[in-house]
Amino acid sequence: MSWGTELWDQFDNLEKHTQWGIDILEKYIKFVKERTEIELSYAKQLRNLSKKYQPKKNSKEEEEYKYTACKAFLSTLNEMNDYAGQHEVISENMTSQITVDLMRYVQELKQERKSNFHDGRKAQQHIETCWKQLESSKRRFERDCKEADRAQQYFEKMDADINVTKADVEKARQQAQLRHQMAEDSKADYSSILQRFNQEQWEYYHTHIPNIFQKIQEMEERRIVRIGESMKTYAEVDRQVIPIIGKCLDGIVKAAESIDQKNDSQLVVEAYKSGFEPPGDIEFEDYTQPMKRTVSENSLSSSKEGKPELKFGGKSRGKLWPFIKKNKGATPEDFSNLPPEQRRKKLQQKVDDLNKEIQKEMDQRDAITKMKDVYLKNPQMGDPASLDHKLAEATQNIEKLRLETQKFEAWLAEVEGRLPARSEQARRQSGMYEAQTHQTVTNCAQDRESPDGSYTEEQSQESELKVLATDFDDEFDDEEPLPAIGTCKALYTFEGQNEGTISVVEGEMLSVIEEDKGDGWTRIRRSEDEEGYVPTSYVEVYLDKNAKGS
Repeated sequence: MSWGTELWDQFDNLEKHTQWGIDILEKYIKFVKERTEIELSYAKQLRNLSKKYQPKKNSKEEEEYKYTACKAFLSTLNEMNDYAGQHEVISENMTSQITVDLMRYVQELKQERKSNFHDGRKAQQHIETCWKQLESSKRRFERDCKEADRAQQYFEKMDADINVTKADVEKARQQAQLRHQMAEDSKADYSSILQRFNQEQWEYYHTHIPNIFQKIQEMEERRIVRIGESMKTYAEVDRQVIPIIGKCLDGIVKAAESIDQKNDSQLVVEAYKSGFEPPGDIEFEDYTQPMKRTVSENSLSSSKEGKPELKFGGKSRGKLWPFIKKNKGATPEDFSNLPPEQRRKKLQQKVDDLNKEIQKEMDQRDAITKMKDVYLKNPQMGDPASLDHKLAEATQNIEKLRLETQKFEAWLAEVEGRLPARSEQARRQSGMYEAQTHQTVTNCAQDRESPDGSYTEEQSQESELKVLATDFDDEFDDEEPLPAIGTCKALYTFEGQNEGTISVVEGEMLSVIEEDKGDGWTRIRRSEDEEGYVPTSYVEVYLDKNAKGS
């Protein structure tokens, strides 16, 4: 089966068909290109989705990911990120292996098609030219034959006419002979052109056109094979990423299987355990006896005979913590607003963080020391004296961090002593007991103010308890607000997002209630209920000399 023999007279239809084939190829290229764009868009959306649900660093949300269920969800997000990467691979491979390759092939195909049909038109034009020459020679031969017949008839007419002179007859005879000779020449020319045309026509239909159409047929078949190979590649590109996508899905399943509900329950206990012991039984108070109310052993404090009663402003506040939490604004530095167990964890974390900072500063100091030694050995590389300031600053920072660590370690030892397994030695180390005091105050008991066991914050005159004015009590009892020691003006706007800080606006005037103690923070107040810390560099402080002196 050959187009050259079967379709020898279908030049125009073949031209249309091959153009349609190129259009089909370009349509397929467009299809693959749009598929790659969809894959990229899908991958981008998956990555954005994964990023959207990633925990924010240094936030409460990040702490939630200690639970196995949250860890599994985080693993799912990471696997989805890898899953999105495989769709990007699909897009890249389809672009490089199909789109780019086929676009280059289409250009080559168009050029080849143009060349083949150019040769075909050239052959057509040649045969048409030969045909025109044949027609021209044929008409000329026909015309000369007619002219020769007329000349012969005229000669015969003149020869039969007796009135015509001999000279006219001779002239007519010569004219007839001339026309006859011209007809013979035209006949010979027509015969020669006809033979040449037949030869050209045979070569045209049996050689030139079959060869050209054969090339066009081969070109078209290569196009068909190429589009089939591209479709196989299209499927293979997808197939190549299936194992990796399977691993991503297996990772999600494995993460789901790693969820441990018992472990999560234990983490809840560790996160919220206060360290308090449940309150004991309430003692019966016999009001038939003389009016002398006793205090149960599990109350916050017990009165002892012969001991002076300490009162604050004429009344004492009952200890309801941990059942009532009082928001004092800024979080105390020693986390004394937290239950013992939670406080211990916070202090331990703070100590660990400080030790890391100390190690970091020590590494920096060692690096500066080594650089100074290099400068001493090779003065051309730098001045050793220029590093003295940095070295002194690093040493100062280390000493400051060590003092800070010792402070938190002391608080940690204190809170560890306050837990149920505490010892008398730990109690003495806690600093919450003074030598002249024999009354023990704990932070895990509450005053019982009525026979029915209800808690009240205001004590009645009959059952008023006296507690020691210790530093520990000051952290949780309602106290008079600190007096202002000056004023300050906000130099810049500060967004107080962390607990204990307060937001200020540039140019705002506020009251100063506590100076910078070397940590870079100043405590200020906007109103009676709104106070907190701001960076010292953000405000200009005007201290009251009398307040400062007092």
